[in-house]
Amino acid sequence: MASRLPQKIKSMLCFPFTRRALRWGLRLLLLMIILDLGYLVAIWPSWENYTKGPIQRSNFIRTYASEQPRQSDWPKLRWNPVSITKISKHMIRAVIVAEDSRFYEHDGIDLEALKEAMEYNLSEKTLAYGASTISQQTVKNVFLSPSKNPLRKWHELVLTLVMEKNLSKKRILEHYLNLAEFGRGIYGVEAAARYYWRVPAARLTSRQAIELAATLPSPVKNNPRTRSSAFQKRVRKIRRHFKYY
Repeated sequence: MASRLPQKIKSMLCFPFTRRALRWGLRLLLLMIILDLGYLVAIWPSWENYTKGPIQRSNFIRTYASEQPRQSDWPKLRWNPVSITKISKHMIRAVIVAEDSRFYEHDGIDLEALKEAMEYNLSEKTLAYGASTISQQTVKNVFLSPSKNPLRKWHELVLTLVMEKNLSKKRILEHYLNLAEFGRGIYGVEAAARYYWRVPAARLTSRQAIELAATLPSPVKNNPRTRSSAFQKRVRKIRRHFKYY
């Protein structure tokens, strides 16, 4: 009994400290939640500004434009947004096949793709694959910062679900196709089509569209100019699915 007494005394002494630590932990958590809600309120879009009218510069494009003059090896910004009616149907199809085959079926979050990605990553013990939809990527491009903030995925989720309620699928695609990066400083399919093939986006062939879609995971390294092995592999994969979509 005597040998147990010191441990009991220690437990009694630690109990008030544990309660204080728990209270302060809960207060800190509440403060973080309040601050995060304040951030969301600050960046919350006026959705009517995005449902129609010209496509606005994304945060990624603004960041590139401000940093480019200080980077000697960065080319000038290429960005020329156009209406989705002036983008080849091949391009629209290729992007959906490559990035989000269930784009018209989900409400912004593809739970099936998320499950598949988690199962693959667990089986391979890696984080190689995500499951970001076109809607999520659009939200990231338009509203969020390029920084790797750990809360960004949460903000992305909230904004994606709300965006899907306010914008049509066609309008979301129009934003995405005009803001996605297709090479160093090349944003949007119009700029990409003119840079790689000197044609407007409306005249892109199925081959050209597939090659542009193949650049999307890492456009600076893998694009129609570099023609890396990873790029060629992705082109073949998209081409196989393109036939049946």
